[in-house]
Amino acid sequence: MTDVRRRIREHVRTNPGVHFNALARNLDIATGQAQYHLRRLGRNDEVVAERIRGRTHYFDPEYDAWERRLLALYRRETARELLTLLLDEGRLPAATLADRLDLARSTVSWHLDSLSEAGVVETHRGARGRVEVTLARPEETERFLREVSPSLADRLVDRFVTLVDGAGYGAADADD
Repeated sequence: MTDVRRRIREHVRTNPGVHFNALARNLDIATGQAQYHLRRLGRNDEVVAERIRGRTHYFDPEYDAWERRLLALYRRETARELLTLLLDEGRLPAATLADRLDLARSTVSWHLDSLSEAGVVETHRGARGRVEVTLARPEETERFLREVSPSLADRLVDRFVTLVDGAGYGAADADD
């Protein structure tokens, strides 16, 4: 195995759910070089690639489909904030999530749809017909979230996209 391929493999192991652009940026390697080595690692079943909400994320083969989706979505700032609130508070109305995070309800709805499709959250109608959100697998979610620590570069990109969205230049899904 080449040194570059070994570095990529180790980066994926230590940063489960890293997306392609972050991987190439963090390792300071050319896009074509990253693609080539990731393809080779994928063919040898050393890395699993999964496209989740418009980004290709890379994982160690040990993670199952639910774990991969959880880790990939957790790397996104808004989803991470939603999950953190749900871990802290338990069941919350969707409107409360939007208010606490100072986000548009449509933005929260988009992220909740992503998390719901991934089997990470569940939505229910509350007593007054309001949509309430809970974690589908709270104990497993908490355990997995400890494994992911977004890099500074990921957080800065998230902040920039949020800034651009706030200026009215992006769509609700531009956060990701």
